[in-house]
Amino acid sequence: MSAYATILATLAHKARSFLCYNFNMKNDNKNSAKDPSRNADSNCIFCKIAKKEIPANIVYEDDDFMAFLDIRPLSPGHALVIPKDHYRWVWDVPDVGAYFEVARKIANAQQKAFNTDWVLSRIVGDEVPHAHIWVFPNDKVSGNKKDFDGNAKKIREKLK
Repeated sequence: MSAYATILATLAHKARSFLCYNFNMKNDNKNSAKDPSRNADSNCIFCKIAKKEIPANIVYEDDDFMAFLDIRPLSPGHALVIPKDHYRWVWDVPDVGAYFEVARKIANAQQKAFNTDWVLSRIVGDEVPHAHIWVFPNDKVSGNKKDFDGNAKKIREKLK
């Protein structure tokens, strides 16, 4: 086989592998709630929180996403919204629309819980290699940002 044919065969194989991987990932995510070990990184702290191996002040959870309070909050009620499956970047999450709907639910609950219209969000992703969205009230809201139980309760009550 010529070098050119070898390169083409290698590229074709990689393309098939990529397409199969992406197709399977999209289909696997539909079943992630049934098997929490799917698409998880055993070294990822957020995967461990999603599997409830590490405690967190969870304010929201459904089959695909979870929101919990940040341990280093910028303000009272500072939450992180994550997909339960491991994705490196927010942009890798297959149903990013549903993901942002969860972030909006949390922001709306924070507005009510902390009596503010000004809720911020931030997407950086360099601190923890797992997709996450910061959602947090402005730093002018009253309350103790380290009152994790009280702040989580306020948000959960407003999500009802």
